[in-house]
Amino acid sequence: MSTLSLRLPESLHRQLGEVAEQEGVSINQLINSAVGEKMSALWTEQYLSARAKRGGSKRFLAALSKVPNVDPAVEDRLQSPANKPLKRTVGRRRPPAA
Repeated sequence: MSTLSLRLPESLHRQLGEVAEQEGVSINQLINSAVGEKMSALWTEQYLSARAKRGGSKRFLAALSKVPNVDPAVEDRLQSPANKPLKRTVGRRRPPAA
């Protein structure tokens, strides 16, 4: 473990103390948790950006072409405001041009 000296405005320090008390943890534990969550979010963003760079529309369409073109089960269908199943309009394959 290492030690870090941190300067906070009084108002933020006071609010931090209140939240820590409500959560039943020390200010140190709360800060550790908050930094961990932020780092996780940043790492996730970096990971997803790297994965996105490896992909492309050709690979996406190739993967999508493997998905069967079937209507969803009744319980998975979107409902209109009148509670009637909506017609499928997106992703329907068109017959080949003659």
